[in-house]
Amino acid sequence: MTLKKDVLDDVYQRAFHYEAKLGSCPQCVLAALKETLDIGDEAVFKASQGLAGGTALSSEGTCGALAGGMIAISFLVGRTYQEFTEGQKKRLVFKYTRKLYDKFVGEYGSPLCCSVQKKIFGRSYDLLDKQEYDAFEKAGAHVDKCTSVAGNAARWTAEIILNELQEELKEG
Repeated sequence: MTLKKDVLDDVYQRAFHYEAKLGSCPQCVLAALKETLDIGDEAVFKASQGLAGGTALSSEGTCGALAGGMIAISFLVGRTYQEFTEGQKKRLVFKYTRKLYDKFVGEYGSPLCCSVQKKIFGRSYDLLDKQEYDAFEKAGAHVDKCTSVAGNAARWTAEIILNELQEELKEG
């Protein structure tokens, strides 16, 4: 096994474990990336929580695991506040977030939480409704379903960072 493969396996397992035990898919992805690649900080981690469950647990928005990966990439190459206020049109972030997006959609058919749920559960759930949430849990959400989505999103993000983005950062 190579060191890179070990890191990718580790990031997958951490995100999977965190989703199983603690939930909040974007935070699970970000925690795994923070611990393995030292990406992110407390403010980014905290700010990501509202994106869980397809945004505010609605399952109608972007899958939180995908959002977490995109946040990590943006943390590395996104436009700063200063660059924003100076009017800079920095677009490098989209090169890498699109790679993650395409990989995710290739696997799950959509970036939307409700569509990912339909693919892995056969239906989607309103995660703020107690009965719906209980059914979601009974269906294995935090056993092997959403846990694997978080693990995959973390692994794919780490692959992009290690295989491509790291070289870009060295050159820039």
